[in-house]
Amino acid sequence: MQQTSTPSRFGSLYGRIRARFQDVPISAWLVGMLAAVLVEALIGRDLAYMLGLGNLPSFFGLSLIFKKWTLIPSIVVFIVVVYVLPALGAVYLVRWAMHRWRGARSVAWVQRIPTRGYIIFNLAFVYVVLHFWAASSDYRLLVLRLLGVNIILTLSLNLVNGWMGEFSVSVAGFMAVGAYVSSVLMVWGFVNDDVFGPAVFPEAWAPYAFPLALIVAGAVTAFTALAVAIPSFRTRGDYLAIITLAYLFIVKSSIENIDFLGGARGFMNQPKVADSLLVVFLWTVLAVWVMHNYVTSTLGKATSAVRDNEPAAEMMTVNTRKVKMVAFLTHAFWSGVAGGLYAHIVGYINPGSFGLVKSAEILGMLYLGGLNSVTGSVLGTVLFTLLSEILRPLKLVKWMVIPVILIVVMIKRPRGLLGFQEIRLPFLERRARAEEEVSHAPAGD
Repeated sequence: MQQTSTPSRFGSLYGRIRARFQDVPISAWLVGMLAAVLVEALIGRDLAYMLGLGNLPSFFGLSLIFKKWTLIPSIVVFIVVVYVLPALGAVYLVRWAMHRWRGARSVAWVQRIPTRGYIIFNLAFVYVVLHFWAASSDYRLLVLRLLGVNIILTLSLNLVNGWMGEFSVSVAGFMAVGAYVSSVLMVWGFVNDDVFGPAVFPEAWAPYAFPLALIVAGAVTAFTALAVAIPSFRTRGDYLAIITLAYLFIVKSSIENIDFLGGARGFMNQPKVADSLLVVFLWTVLAVWVMHNYVTSTLGKATSAVRDNEPAAEMMTVNTRKVKMVAFLTHAFWSGVAGGLYAHIVGYINPGSFGLVKSAEILGMLYLGGLNSVTGSVLGTVLFTLLSEILRPLKLVKWMVIPVILIVVMIKRPRGLLGFQEIRLPFLERRARAEEEVSHAPAGD
């Protein structure tokens, strides 16, 4: 009897918590996160020293558990004092203020902001929170920038492996092409290099030319992807996986044997145009926006129709080959853009960085978050990256623990955490319904 009552007890607790906070806007949670980040900046280092954690922990102190398990009580105290209490306190104050001044002009003015403007405001708020959180550590800044690159890669791969229903492993190969093309363009144009000679343009122009270099790198990557798309989409079944695997090996071997690209030694001297978190954040937001619009468009729905039943889609006048081609080339383009960002974040690339292991890592992020889900791809990438950094003290054992976790997730949730569904925020849904009601209301009202 006790076993049957336990799940309902937790279920009712979850229901009460959800009912209590479902009317809290995203901005309130972001205020809570900002409060926690500011508290960490003010007292985090001193508190970590007092608790015996040493310097300020990079990722909430959780990685220290695998170095010295006796620090667990100190880590719990640090997380509660620095993160949990300030965040929940700020959320509670914002929620109380909203109920206290619900009819005030300031609150009414905020509620009249269009949903799109409200989303842009919250994205700016997210950047502010991430900026302050990363300001305390170069390591955090590096991880956040690489996280943005991985989100773009996972989303682009989801177009093929999710919405198109095929299986591709060439994401690392596309990434390599984009990385090398953008690096060559930027080094040739703005760096005095031993191989390419004096810079063609002033170095001060580099940040402004970088977006153009990324677009060119993505376009070149998409062009090379035609070598995969043209033969593979004339066939059916698992041929795409075989051809994309061959593409990956061909790209990696070709780069290793091109001397002016550094061969197996690698390529360096990329200008520091992606050192700012803002650059990667803007490209990541742009990629998410483009992917969301793509999958919700008529073309995206046609892609899903081809996945579900290709003969039926053809009977409904869907040009299945064109639909597949567009999805695959879009995947290649954004993978190339991500590769260009990666090259200028790290400042050094070599063929070994773009092997099968990198493709497997992106596949793990994709299937953890779930296919056919934009928010699932983002969630899977964030969780996989955080898990990888938290388990870093385990070194090689980490790559035994993470696969086991992925296997457990696949057993419990075969579709992934958010497969074929999106995270829906009640507050935004209510705003959208209210806007729709206002737009359809009679003029006299």
